[in-house]
Amino acid sequence: MGTHRPVALVTGASSGIGEATALALVRAGFEVVGTSRNTAKVAPREGVTFLDLDVSSDESVTTLVQQVIDRFGRIDVLVNNAGIGSSGATEESSVAQHQRVFDINVFGVIRMTKAVLPLMRAQGRGRIINVSSFYGFAPQPFMSAYIASKHAVEGYSESVDHEVREHGVRVLLVEPGATNTSFEGNLVQPDTPLPLYESRRRTVDQAVANAVRSGDDPAVVAQGRRHRSHHRQAEAALPRGTVRQAHEPGAPSRPGPDLRPADPQVQQTAGLTPPARPMRLPAPEEATTFPASRRRA
Repeated sequence: MGTHRPVALVTGASSGIGEATALALVRAGFEVVGTSRNTAKVAPREGVTFLDLDVSSDESVTTLVQQVIDRFGRIDVLVNNAGIGSSGATEESSVAQHQRVFDINVFGVIRMTKAVLPLMRAQGRGRIINVSSFYGFAPQPFMSAYIASKHAVEGYSESVDHEVREHGVRVLLVEPGATNTSFEGNLVQPDTPLPLYESRRRTVDQAVANAVRSGDDPAVVAQGRRHRSHHRQAEAALPRGTVRQAHEPGAPSRPGPDLRPADPQVQQTAGLTPPARPMRLPAPEEATTFPASRRRA
C-alpha cells in the first residue's frame, strides 16, 4: 500500500505540542502517523493514524517504522517530539534516573533518526525535526538531567545535519519556550531527595509550573513558520519559538557556558543570584596552554 501524499510521523502525539503539530500537519495535507506509548488510551483525532511506540525500545522503534513503510510506502517528515522532564539537584537523583531521561530524550531521538534515514536517503529527500527546548542552549538549576539531554539533542542534530544534507535530508531543531502542556506533571522526581535542596527545588518546580501554565497554548505554538526546506507544509506546522536548521551558515556563535544566564523568571523567583563576575573565557590561542583545572572551573 502507498500514497502520493507526503507522510509525517510524529512521536508523542497524544497531547501537547505533539498533538497540535500532528493536527497542523493534517491540515497542511499530510498523511499523519502519531505515536503514543499506549494508543488504547488515546482519543481518536481526525486524520491521524495512531500506533504504539516506546522510543526507549529498539524493537518498538523498528516495528513502528516498518509498519509506517508497509502502510504508506514513504516517510517524508519525522518529528521527534516524545520526551520527559526531570526535577531535582543532580546529587538527589541516581545515575539510573539520569539514564532514564537520556534514554527517552536523547537515545529515543537517535533510534528514530537511524530507523528512518535509510528510507529518506533512498527517497533523496526528507526532514527530521527534533523538538528541543529553550533549555537546549541555556542552563537551569534543579533540572540538570533534562537540560543536559536537550543540550545533547542540539549537538546531535547539528552534527547529523552535516552528514545527511548531501543526500537530500535535513535536520531541524525546534526550541520552544514555555508552553501550556502537562510538562510539569510528567517530571522524573529525585529518588534520593536531600533536605538541604528541598526549599530551592520546590521553589524552582513552582516557578517552572507557573511559566508553563502562562505559556502559549500548543495550538498557537504549532503555527510557527519556517521557509527553508522543500517540505514547507511541514515547516508551517512547526512549534513557534526558535526554529532553525541544525546548522545555519553564518549564524552567530552561542556564548560559552559561563556566560549563559539561567532562565531569568525562574532565577528571580527561586532567589538564585548569578555570580558577581562571570569567569573569563580563554581566547583560542590561550586554551591549549591552560591546564584542565583552569579551563573548566
